Amino acid sequence: MLNTKRFGYLTTLALAISALSACAPTEKQIQEVIEKNPSIIFSAIEKNPDQFMEVVQKAAQTAQKKGAENAEKKEKDRIEAEMKTPLAPEIPADRAFKGPDGAPITIVEYSDFQCPYCGRGFSTVQEVLKNYDGKVKFIFKNLPLPMHPLALPAAKRFEAIALQDAKKAFKYHDEVFQNQDKLNSGGEKYLDTVAKKVGADMAKLKADMESDKVKSRIDADQKEAEKFGISGTPGFIVNGVSIRGAYPFDTFKTIIDRKLAEKK
Repeated sequence: MLNTKRFGYLTTLALAISALSACAPTEKQIQEVIEKNPSIIFSAIEKNPDQFMEVVQKAAQTAQKKGAENAEKKEKDRIEAEMKTPLAPEIPADRAFKGPDGAPITIVEYSDFQCPYCGRGFSTVQEVLKNYDGKVKFIFKNLPLPMHPLALPAAKRFEAIALQDAKKAFKYHDEVFQNQDKLNSGGEKYLDTVAKKVGADMAKLKADMESDKVKSRIDADQKEAEKFGISGTPGFIVNGVSIRGAYPFDTFKTIIDRKLAEKK
């Protein structure tokens, strides 16, 4: 007599199916037997719970590994495609930027001042600018997300200050990202405090914040991000190659070094 504990629930299932259908059942026959007699599965599991959990866990690990491999391949394929056919964000001549205008590398970021992941992105960009000093032109674009109520007011102030002075705008940009906790607790009063600190003309800032120029610029940034399939923040385009998320410095380094090598 068969010892089911020894051979496991899969053996029990196979014998049961053979008895109910045929010696060599087809996949359809196996499915029909299981659907009509689910107790076969339940009984096997009850008698061999440890083996069942082992099989399930192994299957889950295999599926997870397979999913990660597929995602990694898809990401590599996307990067290679963009290396060959770069994305082309619009950069108007009057847009505020950091770094030399003629730098060999241009990084465009789509970001949200209140997003914690964008805080990480800010730190990574600072590291990139330090390690590639003089080789990177950085443009900040706005992608304020609906779940962050202070993101849009912060973006409006950044663009309004940028109409006065790009350096002051990026001082404001750096200060806010370095103190997101103060932004969350202080709200728009904190943003005004930072704007005053960097030397912005507050009367002009308040007027420009609600101007068509600022509103249309933020709207254009959002539409451009959507066009490139960037729905979350932060998102970056490094010489036409997108980085979607708060990836570490090494991710940027890989793309930048390839782009610099191409220019040589």
